[in-house]
Amino acid sequence: MSSVAVLTQESFIEHRSGLLPEQSGGPSAGEDEEELPTYKDAFPPLPEKAATPEGTQETANAWTSKIRPLKSSIITQVFHVPLEERKYKDINQFGEGEQAKVCVDIMHKTGAHLELSLAKDQGLSIMVSGKLDAVMKARKEIVSRLQTQASATVAIPKEHHRFVIGKNGEKLQELELKTATKIQIPRPDDPSNQIKISGTKEGLEKAKHEILLISAEQDKRAVERVNIDKVYHPFITGAYNKIVGEMMQETGARINVPPPSVNKNEIVITGEKEQVALAVTLIKKIHEEKKKSTTTIAVEVKKSQHKYVVGPKGNTLQEILDRTGVSVEIPPSDNSSETVILRGEPDRLGQALTEVYAKANSYTVSSVSAPSWLHRFIIGKKGQNLAKITQQMPKVHIEFTEGEDKITLEGPTKDVQMVQSQIQAIVTDLVSRMDYAEITVDPKFHRHLIGKGGVNINRIKELHKVTVRIPPDNEKSNLIRIEGDPQGVQEAKKELLELASRMENERTKDLIIEHRLHRAIIGQKGEKIKEVRDKFPEVIINFPDPAQKSDIVQLRGPRNEVEKCSKFMQKMVAEMVENSQTLSVPIFKQFHRNIIGKGGANIKKIREETNTKIDLPAENSNSEMIVITGKKANCEAARNRILAIQKELANITEMDVSIPSKLHNLLIGSKGRLVRSIMEECGGVHIHFPTEGSGIDKVTIRGPVEEVEKAKQQLLALAEEKHPSTTKPLTLYEYHKFLIGKGGGNIRKVRDSTGARIIFPTSEDKDQELITVVGTEEAVRTAQKELEELIKSLDNIVEDTMNVDPKHHRYFVARRGQVLRDLADEYGGVMVSFPRTASQSDKVTLKGAKECVEAAKKRMQEIVEDLEAQVTIECVISQKFHRSIMGPKGSRIQQITRDHNVQIKFPEREDPQAAVQENGEANGEVKEPVDPNAPKKCDVILISGRKERCEAAVEALKVLVPVTIEVEVPFELHRYIIGQKGSGIRKMMDEFEVNIQVPPPDQQSDKIAITGLASHLDRAKEGLFERVKELQAEQADRALKSFKLTITVDPKYHPKIIGRKGAIITNIRTEHDVNIQFPEKNDENQDQITITGYEQNAIAAREAIQAIVDELEEMISENITLDSRVHARIIGARGKGIRKIMDEFKVSFRRAEMFSCPEHAPRNSPKTSLMSFKCLCKCTNF
Repeated sequence: MSSVAVLTQESFIEHRSGLLPEQSGGPSAGEDEEELPTYKDAFPPLPEKAATPEGTQETANAWTSKIRPLKSSIITQVFHVPLEERKYKDINQFGEGEQAKVCVDIMHKTGAHLELSLAKDQGLSIMVSGKLDAVMKARKEIVSRLQTQASATVAIPKEHHRFVIGKNGEKLQELELKTATKIQIPRPDDPSNQIKISGTKEGLEKAKHEILLISAEQDKRAVERVNIDKVYHPFITGAYNKIVGEMMQETGARINVPPPSVNKNEIVITGEKEQVALAVTLIKKIHEEKKKSTTTIAVEVKKSQHKYVVGPKGNTLQEILDRTGVSVEIPPSDNSSETVILRGEPDRLGQALTEVYAKANSYTVSSVSAPSWLHRFIIGKKGQNLAKITQQMPKVHIEFTEGEDKITLEGPTKDVQMVQSQIQAIVTDLVSRMDYAEITVDPKFHRHLIGKGGVNINRIKELHKVTVRIPPDNEKSNLIRIEGDPQGVQEAKKELLELASRMENERTKDLIIEHRLHRAIIGQKGEKIKEVRDKFPEVIINFPDPAQKSDIVQLRGPRNEVEKCSKFMQKMVAEMVENSQTLSVPIFKQFHRNIIGKGGANIKKIREETNTKIDLPAENSNSEMIVITGKKANCEAARNRILAIQKELANITEMDVSIPSKLHNLLIGSKGRLVRSIMEECGGVHIHFPTEGSGIDKVTIRGPVEEVEKAKQQLLALAEEKHPSTTKPLTLYEYHKFLIGKGGGNIRKVRDSTGARIIFPTSEDKDQELITVVGTEEAVRTAQKELEELIKSLDNIVEDTMNVDPKHHRYFVARRGQVLRDLADEYGGVMVSFPRTASQSDKVTLKGAKECVEAAKKRMQEIVEDLEAQVTIECVISQKFHRSIMGPKGSRIQQITRDHNVQIKFPEREDPQAAVQENGEANGEVKEPVDPNAPKKCDVILISGRKERCEAAVEALKVLVPVTIEVEVPFELHRYIIGQKGSGIRKMMDEFEVNIQVPPPDQQSDKIAITGLASHLDRAKEGLFERVKELQAEQADRALKSFKLTITVDPKYHPKIIGRKGAIITNIRTEHDVNIQFPEKNDENQDQITITGYEQNAIAAREAIQAIVDELEEMISENITLDSRVHARIIGARGKGIRKIMDEFKVSFRRAEMFSCPEHAPRNSPKTSLMSFKCLCKCTNF
C-alpha cells in the first residue's frame, strides 16, 4: 500500500474553488493559527509510539480518513512540478543532462528511489519511494533543486520577530516544514523589519499568510475573525484582489483572506477597532448580498479541458470573474468528476457559461500517424526539425510517446491543424524515401561488428548512408536495427550478415604469455602491436586489463590467420625471453667512471657491439653491481669486456678455488654473513659461489692480488674444518663498537688469539644484538669466553668524574650535544653530564661500563688538550671564490673540517650598497685611514684548531681556489660544442667538474674559457680537444656525404619507384645510405630525381632506380571494360581482392575514377599475353 500526494497547478485551483469537502475531524473555526493545514496535515506521517496523545489522535484521524493503516515501512509519494515552475525545461534532454544528475544525486543523498515522467502539459511527475524519512528528505531536495525558487518579503513589526522564531527556533522550523520554504529573519541588531521568504509560489503564499497571522496575534490592535464560506471568498477578494484592496484602503484595516491553496474559511481583520468593525461590516454585507442574490449552475466539461478553463496560474478564472462577476469552481485534478459549477447572479450566468465553453473549446487535441522508428528523424538532430515548427506555433504542444505509432498535438485549433499538416508532410516524405530492417546476431559478436573505436560500424554507416543500432551489453538483446535509404539498408544488412557469418566460422585461441612481457609486446604507444596487427589484419588481438595481471592473450579471426599469428607471437615472445637474460657483475666502485668513459663512450660502445642493456648503480649508492640484460651469450661477452677494463686499471686478479659443493652453504653462512665478513676483511674482494644444486666445486675470487690470496687461505682454512662450530652470544647493540675497537683492534686480537671468526650484525639484520662466532669447536669456545668477559666488564656500570675548564664546556654541548652523542655512540653508550652554566663548576660526570668510561675519559682529555692548544689563523681568499670553495651544500668545506679536525668560519658577504665617504668619515664617525695593502674583511676566512692542522687546512682551501685557462677552438665549432639547448656543454661540465664559458656569437672569438680546480683543468682541456677532433671528423664526413647527382625519370614512373607506402624508395635509401628527393608539384623539372650521399653510394642508388625504370618501360598498359557495379567486389574489403589479383598476375591497376569513363580502367602488365589474358578473365568473371 502506498501514499500518493499530488502537487500540481490544479491543486492550487481546487483550493481556490472551495469545492473540497471539510473533514469531519478537522479543526473548528474558533481555534488559533495552529489549525491551519500544515505539511503534516497534507502528508500525515505514520503514527509513532512516542507521540503525544493529541498528536497520535490527529495522525490517526488523518490517515484513517483517507486509507487504511500502512503495514509496510516503504511509502510512495508523487510530486508534480508544473511547466512554468520547472528549473530544467529542455524537452530534448529529458532523462539526461543536469536534471538527471540532480535526481541521481538526490537518490544518493537520501536513499529514496526516484522515477520521472513527463505529463502532456510538460509538467514533471516525480514518484518517490522509500522510507518515510528518506521520502521527506527527497521531497525537500526536489522542491529546492528541481523547482524554480521565487522570493518575497513580508514586513511585520520588529518586536513580533521573536514570536515567529519561537522558543529555540522551534516555531520557525515548524513554519518552514509546513510551507516547504526558507525563511530568513533579520538579526536583532539589524533595524530592518523585512522577513525574506524563498521557495515555490504556493509555499510563499502559505508562509506569508502564517507570518501575518502570527504578527496579528501579537499586535495589540483589534483582531477580528470572520467565518465566511470558502466559496464566497472570490466575491470578497474580487477579481485580481480589487475589492479587498479597496476595502483595506477605505477602512485602513488589514484584511487577510486565506489564499486558494489554504482550505480555511476564516478571514482575519486587524487594525483600529473602528476600522476593524467597518471592515467586518463590509465583508458581511458582501457575503449576505451574494448569499441572497447568487445562484449556481452545474455544467459538464471534459476533464482534459479543465486546464484551459483555469488558464495559466488561474488567470482565466480571474478574467471571467472580472468580466461577469461569476465565480467558476473546478473539481480537483485527482477527482474524476467533469462537473464545473458557476456561482453568480442569474442574469450573468449565461455570459459566464459562454466564456467557459469558449475557453474549453479554444484548444483541441489531435494526432498524426507515424511509425515510432521515424520519430527521431521527425524530431531531427538536437530537435532542429521540431524547433522550426514550434517556433512558428509556440502554443502547440507536440508529444512523442515511445513505442506508439502516433504523434499527439495539443493547442489552439487553427494552430494544431497547421502543425498537423506540416508533420504529416514530413512523415509522408520520410516513409517514401526511408526503410528499416532488423537482423538477429548473437550478442557475443556485437563488439566485433562495432570494431575497435567503432571503426567497422562507422565505415558501414558512412558507406551505405544508414544508421545502425546495436543494443548495449546490458540489454542482452540479439536484435540489430538498420534504418535509412532502402537500398542502403539492404546493402548494410547484407554486409552485417556476412560479417556475422564470417565471425561464426572464426576461431578463438588463447595464448599464455607472461604478464610482465605484455607491455614490451605492445611497445611504446602501441607501435609494436600495431605492426603485428598490420601483418595479420583479420586477426583481433585482445590483451587483458593490466589490473587483472592475467597471462592470457586472446586471438580471434579466420582459423589459418589465427594459427599464423599465434606462431609469430610465440616466436616474438621466445626472442624477448632470450633477450631478457640478466647478469650481475661486481665491479669496484672507483672503476665505474672508467667503465662509463668520457661522455659515456666506453659503455655506449659495449652496449652497441654486444647488443645488451647495461645499468650501473647510482653514484650515491653503495652497490657495486653492474646489471647486464640481453641474450645469454651477449651478456657473457659484455661481462668479459667490463672485467677486462677493471683488470687493466688495477692490480686485479681472478682465482678459482676448488671447495666441495657440499660445504658451500656452510661457508656462505646464514643470510651470507660468513662470506660477507671474509669479503669485508679482505679489502672488499668478490667471492662467487656456483648456483646451489649445480654440483660444481669451483669458487671464484676476484680482487687485488694480496687480498685474493688472503681470502683464499681463509676459505680453505674454514673448508678444512669440515664442520665448523657456530655459537651466537647476545649483547647490547651499543657495546658492539667498543667490542670491535678503534680500527677493529679489539676484535682482531680475539681472532688472532683464538682463530675463530666473529661476525657482527649489519644494519639489514633484524636481530641487532646477535654476534655470530664461527670456527673449530675449541676456537669458538675460547672466543666466546673472551667475548663474554669483555661483555661482563661492559655490564659493570661505574661512575667517574674529571675536571674540564668551564670555558670548554660550550664545545661539548654545542649543536644540541653532537660531540656528546658521538662519544656515546663510540664508547658503548657512556653518559656524560656537565654542570649547569650558572654554577661555574669544572666537574664533569661520566657513567657507564668501566672500560667505556675509561676510554671516553681519555678521549675527552685529548679533546680538551686540542682546545687548549687551539689557535686561530687567517686565510685570505677573494670572496668571489668562496662559493666555489664551499661546494654544493657546503660539501667540500665539511670534508676539510672532518679531515683536519678544525673549525672554519667564512666572513659575511660585503654589502656593495654600503656608502663610505672618501674622507674616511662614515655615519658621522672619523675612522683611521685604511692600509691599502691590508686584506678586506670579506676575504678573510678564520680557521681554528691545532696549529699544524690549521696550516694543513689552509693548504687544502687554497687547492680549492678555481683557476681559469683559455683554450683555442675554431669559432664555427662552438655551436656544436654547446649542443642542442646547451646539452653538450652541460655534459662536459658535469663530467670534468669545471665551468666552460663560450664567448657570445657576435664576438666571433676562438677562445673558450675553462674555470675549475687545477687538478680538473688538464682533464677538461684534453676532453675539449677530443671533442673538437670528433667534430672536425664529422665535418669531413658530412662533406663527403653531400655529393649530389640527378637522374631523369618520366613522372609517370615515380609512384612505382616510391612503392606502396614508400616501401621501395625506403629500401633503396636504407640499403645505399643516401637521401633521395623527388620533385615538388610546382617544380619546373618534374622528371629530375636528386640523390645525395657518398659518391659511390649515390651512383649505386642511381643504378638501382634505373633498373626499376628499365623494368617499367618493358610493361604495357591496357584498358579493360568492367561493369561499375562489380568494382567494389573486385576491390574487396580494404583492397584485399584487388591486391590478390595484382600479386598473382604481377600486374597493377590504377583507379578508374581518374579517367573519363569509369568502366574503362587502365591496367599495366608485362608483355606476356598469356598472363594478361588470365588476368582479364579473372576480372570479367566477377
